[in-house]
Amino acid sequence: GSYVMGFVLADTQGWLKGAGEAPFEVVPLQTFAKLRQAVNDKTADFFMWEHFTSKKYYDNKEIKRIGEIYTPWSSWKIVAQNPSDQRLEDMFYKIDRGVKYFEEHQEEAVEYISTHLDYSKEDAQEWLKTVKFAKEVKGVSTETINKTIEILKKAGVIESGAVQANDMVGAPK
Repeated sequence: GSYVMGFVLADTQGWLKGAGEAPFEVVPLQTFAKLRQAVNDKTADFFMWEHFTSKKYYDNKEIKRIGEIYTPWSSWKIVAQNPSDQRLEDMFYKIDRGVKYFEEHQEEAVEYISTHLDYSKEDAQEWLKTVKFAKEVKGVSTETINKTIEILKKAGVIESGAVQANDMVGAPK
């Protein structure tokens, strides 16, 4: 995700030269701790990470926030080898119920997030204001997949013509 988001940033800024040609050197550092260390010891110029996961480190001044960019797609997609597998219907139903419960029990959600996910209570509350869940998780639009394919081509993750959106969507919306 962070690698591809570098290409999203480059694309929005007009820095891309050609498909798969990074306008900057990409150095995989593996962990969030190593990324923070690298910007502080100047072995890396910048990194991209989710806002609330890194907020604690902005707040304690370990790292500096210099900007924000949003993903051109939702955070999660459900992928299956066989989209007609009947177990998926049960899974979709259970996820939809879980989302409904989560949305109806915001105080419980904040308590869980702030005690299990390394967020402060205030950050958990702010995060919840930014999160939007699908009312029904089954299905994806071809338009969303096409946008994702275009970015992945620019990042050199997939080759042009290697895949078509319709081949990837087992449950269209």
